[in-house]
Amino acid sequence: MTKKLLFVVLIALVASIALMAADVSGKWTFEQQGRNGSQTVTLNLKADGGTLTGTVSGGMGRGGNAEQDISDGKVDGNNISFAVKREFNGNTMVITYKGTVDGDTIKLDVTRPGRGGGDPVTTSVTAKRATT
Repeated sequence: MTKKLLFVVLIALVASIALMAADVSGKWTFEQQGRNGSQTVTLNLKADGGTLTGTVSGGMGRGGNAEQDISDGKVDGNNISFAVKREFNGNTMVITYKGTVDGDTIKLDVTRPGRGGGDPVTTSVTAKRATT
């Protein structure tokens, strides 16, 4: 009887942990200020357990609308993080994204390298789940 009760409790615990994980899979958008005004950034994300994959497009000004694959994507409860490597004028720039999922919004801190090797710049944005 004790083994059955322990098994039922274990199954309930595993199910509750799965339910607590963020539902981050899908399309998300946010507005980002750039030199030429506001630009829409689109995130297409897919969570598989603790691994996050997908793409980011837009937000890089001239010619920056191409989809870029994310790397190092992680999901830990409601917390997500990933990086995007962009090529620009022969240089590689790594942009990191760290945030918290809350229903149909993600509050993200986006960190870019500083200009000319200066200190990194972090911008906070709120992405919303796209309905289309």
